[in-house]
Amino acid sequence: MRTYAENTHWLQYQPFFPERARVTLENAPKEQEWLWRGASIHLDRYEVDDAKVKVILLHGAGANGRIMGAFGTILRDHGFASVAPDLPGYGMTDAPRSLVDVRAWVDAVSDLVDAEIARDGLPVVLFGASLGGMLTYQVACRNPRVSGIIATTLADPSEPSTGPQLAVHPLLATVGGVFMNAFRFFLDALPVPIRWVSKMTHISNQPKMVKALIADRSAAGSIVPLRFLRTFMGTAPDIAPEDFDVCPVLLVHPEHDFMTPISMSTAFFERLPGDKRFVLLEGAGHMPLETPGIDQLQDAVLAFLREREQAGVSAVA
Repeated sequence: MRTYAENTHWLQYQPFFPERARVTLENAPKEQEWLWRGASIHLDRYEVDDAKVKVILLHGAGANGRIMGAFGTILRDHGFASVAPDLPGYGMTDAPRSLVDVRAWVDAVSDLVDAEIARDGLPVVLFGASLGGMLTYQVACRNPRVSGIIATTLADPSEPSTGPQLAVHPLLATVGGVFMNAFRFFLDALPVPIRWVSKMTHISNQPKMVKALIADRSAAGSIVPLRFLRTFMGTAPDIAPEDFDVCPVLLVHPEHDFMTPISMSTAFFERLPGDKRFVLLEGAGHMPLETPGIDQLQDAVLAFLREREQAGVSAVA
């Protein structure tokens, strides 16, 4: 298994996070391998002996599990266990290219929810950043054992009005989408740098952070099969938001997100019934590093998790 102990590009990101959120060689999580459908899925595990709730941290299309460690570190310091997978195509995970597919990501995370509940019985909350935000919703639609979802964005790229705004050029999501579907048997395996098709220059509002991410082949510098883009734009959730009743939802959207505008997320969020709440992260970019946004994110997430803890949520048998 490849490890972050050996591949240390992630250390370049740490100065951009508040000190309390930094992962170091001294406080690094436990690295584990999870075998799934012929893939070696890398897991970063932030353990807490007496935790009552566990969080699965989900990255997006320009990051990996170790970058999500900023949240894992904060959660661990406040008594919440977490695990951050590297989804196929990213980080230290070794997976067939056929699994670099958003549908496979949904399957993998749903199975990981079951595996984590089987491991220690703790209720599981999903926390997703960027594309990982909609992934939390898609997994909760698939797996009723999810006890809550937290997302920094909830933009559904399968919506005709949303996909063109997320792509580098609107034609990539419209004409390109039709073309990719029509010729998927020939095009799916075509390797494409993710920065060519997604607005990676807006992944952070800090230029030096963007540069470090794009230089990282395990993050925003990754090369993915065109299948990933096709399934990213074409995978609609199993449950329409109007019918969603699986668990509470917390949307913590950055105020200055130039990659996924707030209007995309709120359009989806407003359609959700039931227990939901929205927190605007003031001054924060798509990757919420800035204050006071990251402080507001911490407060909102911890309050949400304490509610799940106090409610005594138990996993569905």
